Amino acid sequence: MEPQKVAGKRLVAIAAVALMAFIGILVETSMNVTFPTLMRTMHVSLSTVQWITTGYLLTVALLMITSAFLKQRFTNRQLFTAGALLFILGDLIGALAPNFWILLLGRLIQSGCAGIAIPLMINVIVESVPRSRLGFYMGMSSLILMIAPASGPTFGGLMVALANWRLIFWATLPVEILILIFGWNALEQYTPTKAVKFDWRQFALLAVAFVAIMLGVNSLTTAGWLSWQFLGGLVLGIGALGAYVQVAKHSDKQLLKLEIFRNPIFTYSFFAYVILQFCNIGINFALPNYAQIVVGATSLIGGLMLLPGSLITAFLQPWFGHLLDEHGAKLPIMLGSSLFLLAALGFTLWGQRLTVIMIAGLYIVFSIGRSMAFSNTMTNGLKEVDLSQRADANAIYNTGQQFAGSLGTTILAALMSSVKGGGLSYAAATARGSQLAFGLIALLGIINFGFYFVVFKHQKQDA
Repeated sequence: MEPQKVAGKRLVAIAAVALMAFIGILVETSMNVTFPTLMRTMHVSLSTVQWITTGYLLTVALLMITSAFLKQRFTNRQLFTAGALLFILGDLIGALAPNFWILLLGRLIQSGCAGIAIPLMINVIVESVPRSRLGFYMGMSSLILMIAPASGPTFGGLMVALANWRLIFWATLPVEILILIFGWNALEQYTPTKAVKFDWRQFALLAVAFVAIMLGVNSLTTAGWLSWQFLGGLVLGIGALGAYVQVAKHSDKQLLKLEIFRNPIFTYSFFAYVILQFCNIGINFALPNYAQIVVGATSLIGGLMLLPGSLITAFLQPWFGHLLDEHGAKLPIMLGSSLFLLAALGFTLWGQRLTVIMIAGLYIVFSIGRSMAFSNTMTNGLKEVDLSQRADANAIYNTGQQFAGSLGTTILAALMSSVKGGGLSYAAATARGSQLAFGLIALLGIINFGFYFVVFKHQKQDA
């Protein structure tokens, strides 16, 4: 009979990796509230400064491509240590950065922590937790993926209020050192490692695809939809993805095993999952900047207004997982998607005249709905994958959600900056652009209902 409890040492290991993942994701969005300040002091535009977040997420996505390889090649303890050391090094570079480009370098190095810790956290849970408790623990891991980026602006705003943006780096440095000390001895190895080779050609093709698409989308703010920069980036990115598919078909060492997508439940769950993450990271970028540029709020208020939604969601997250364990995936996913869409329509309707109170209220509904659907979408998709493919499915989920997050930041930044001229002030133009961004989120919420319809149509047993 399968055990119903998780051993104490394994709980410590899960907690340590979860804390590392939380810190790694927290700093993803903690710099969002500093963008207006960095734009003034470092003389960069919004489309440039957003690379502080976009570059971080893009690097995490590229690292996650390798997560299945890393799991086979290195022990959990080695990966845990590497993630902590990358964070510490990047933290120091960011804290001491004399200009924007050194700051960006520190952020790219620091992102290695999240790129390693997120898949490590999920792999440790999947391998050490009984199936009957998987919904609860996967729900808690999804809590990390949802609450950390939502809490980032609040944390960043508080650090700026206490001192300046550099405190974001100094404050997290001792925490990461303690996590390394706390968790190093608890990490165990559940599966043997093996000396597998890494296919650099596949990685290069995926890297070119991701970077080309991101650069193309980023050019929208300055070059436009019909520019050679945008269209060229898309063509190069799609071409590189096509080349990867052809190379992977003839390789027995695929970085991302495409045959998993033959399972329609996994595939459409994945599509819905990345859309939710696109919207989550995008709106966590948009709202603090909207509050500061349009409403005139401080960076502290811009961060704190998201805190109620984050705290309420954190409190409810175990219940979201419990709903799946007790009632199946359809109830929490469809209820969460409905709340998500309701909030997105509210943001769109009042997009040019939002107040801090309105933003905080709508964000509570948005956060609850998005979190309820997000965690259970991933768990439901993973349950439909054979155990031997779980690590690869995990790599695909995590790569997709990080790349979607970086796209969310870039596209929403482009839309917020897209309205120009007409005698509008910068604040009024940003408000109109933000309404377009919120409208995109609402449209994607509607599209997700179509994906879920296909998922539950194919799912023989809603469990």
